[in-house]
Amino acid sequence: MRGQSPPAGRAETREIAELRRLKQEQPDLASAADLQVQLLQLQKRVQSRLGLPSIRLEPDYLNSLLASGPILQFEHLSLDWGDLRFLLRATASAMRTHDAIDEEDFRRAEALSRDSSRLPELVRTWYESVQPGAPGLEADAGLATVFQQAMRPFLTRAADAIMARSDFAGWSRGSCPLCGGEPDLAVITPAADRLLICGRCSARWPFEPLTCPFCLNADRSRITSFASRDGRYRLYACDVCERYLKAYDARQASRPVMPVVDTVATLPLDAAAIQRGYK
Repeated sequence: MRGQSPPAGRAETREIAELRRLKQEQPDLASAADLQVQLLQLQKRVQSRLGLPSIRLEPDYLNSLLASGPILQFEHLSLDWGDLRFLLRATASAMRTHDAIDEEDFRRAEALSRDSSRLPELVRTWYESVQPGAPGLEADAGLATVFQQAMRPFLTRAADAIMARSDFAGWSRGSCPLCGGEPDLAVITPAADRLLICGRCSARWPFEPLTCPFCLNADRSRITSFASRDGRYRLYACDVCERYLKAYDARQASRPVMPVVDTVATLPLDAAAIQRGYK
């Protein structure tokens, strides 16, 4: 049943507690919050079984890889295909329940979860689609969204292991130094620095506060910025490529950034940006 409290004795994560609070405070976001709670609960079921990435975890070696691009290659991922098939099927079901994907994408994801021959090839294609010139799943946006959610625990496990031993300070690209994904959110630190947060693996890296991470436009007169009513969030929109990025302002915040929570809380900012012609 939607919105049901957990059984007695089972502790909720802080993210789930924040999503439930957000649902109460902003009922219009209830379905989006419920979906994220379901996805977090699904991902938690496999997290304790996930292994480390198959890459040398010495800091000097990891930092040397940054010279040629993102560190984490598909071969490095510790994937359990049984767990991934379960997550793919359950994620698609949850997203369909909340109308986050259409019926066709749901059926395709469900069929792929039972196709052990095609699934590895398509997951690799999705993962490597961020590389210049690589084929992607452009015609399958719904399926790509399901892959992103189903792969999240595997990617964040790898990201946690590598970030603890790497230094991203010299990385100047707008894409993720770990997996090559695009940022989905940013955080403004108490020191007023901006850290971008990868939408795939949740890795964080420093980036210029008023430079567009998508086209690298650094002309501040062509960056539009506005804040949420409570001042907790900001949105930076580029008038060159017409894309935007939301940010959590941690300078006077009572909690750390929580991407799963904050992407839901900022859905009204998405709507405002789209109304202004950004994408």
